[in-house]
Amino acid sequence: MDYVAPSKVVSTMLDAGAAKAAASLRDLVIRGFLAGALLGFATSLAVTTTVQTTIPVAGALLFPVGFVMIVLLGLELVTGNFALLPMAMLDKRATLFQLLRNFGVVFSANLAGSLFYAWLLSISLTMAGSVPPDAVANKIVAIAQAKTQFPQYGLAGLLGVFVRSILCNWMVCLGVVMAMTSTSTVGKIAAAWLPILVFFAHGYEHSVVNMFVIPAGMMLGAKVTFADWWLKNQLPVTAGNFVGGFLFTGMALYFTHKPKPDAAGAQASPAPPDLAAPAPPPAPALVLVPEPPVLELLTSEPEPTSEREPSAATDSA
Repeated sequence: MDYVAPSKVVSTMLDAGAAKAAASLRDLVIRGFLAGALLGFATSLAVTTTVQTTIPVAGALLFPVGFVMIVLLGLELVTGNFALLPMAMLDKRATLFQLLRNFGVVFSANLAGSLFYAWLLSISLTMAGSVPPDAVANKIVAIAQAKTQFPQYGLAGLLGVFVRSILCNWMVCLGVVMAMTSTSTVGKIAAAWLPILVFFAHGYEHSVVNMFVIPAGMMLGAKVTFADWWLKNQLPVTAGNFVGGFLFTGMALYFTHKPKPDAAGAQASPAPPDLAAPAPPPAPALVLVPEPPVLELLTSEPEPTSEREPSAATDSA
């Protein structure tokens, strides 16, 4: 069986958090850049599928492919790290400086990868501005504008987006954890697929997805300003993602499945002298005395003759 028990999953989460905290700057930048680009690929795939089928859930079914690639390749997604790094710090396996360093570097790298793919996609969809946006491009424009319109609902709109961001990263971080419940590639894919499908089908707000889809919409003609992007979506969504990943996935699993000291060691400890059972008397020693060597006495006997010797007195003829 390739299933991993929850207590061992939490141990794996702590190991992963400690490894991410100690990762080099180069690794964080490269892995974060790739993760941002791959999530952009998955988002444009989901949008394309929705446009082609007119069935939104069809896009949600395919979106997790990008997340699965990120997990299997060990890349860096800041929203997943919102659950793992605080756990490692709480367990004294990472410092506050390492946590803030990871968050800052990976967030910036995710943004760079998302922007890079958004730029390439805008060139692809419009032939570098030579043709008007197609149906997929128009859908991306509509999504970018919709994601920055919540202030029209006032404080209730801000609260709604914040809650949708919490719910989103609750599922995204659960996808990271579910991938650790199996030791096989197929098992990891199937387990991680489920919560990612849930978040995308609900239309929740994900910070790194929005790093791609809003700038891509702006490049394709969406009426969204830089301030709209950051003040009306990116910053509140990132804050909500942190709460969802840190509190409802990382801390919840850590406190209920935190590795406990091995009870076997306590049972094996010797009992106090006054409570210890008296030691049994030693068994009598059995001394084996070697027998004296046996000396064989060899007697020489005449060899038997095969023929009778002739008699001393012979008969006369």
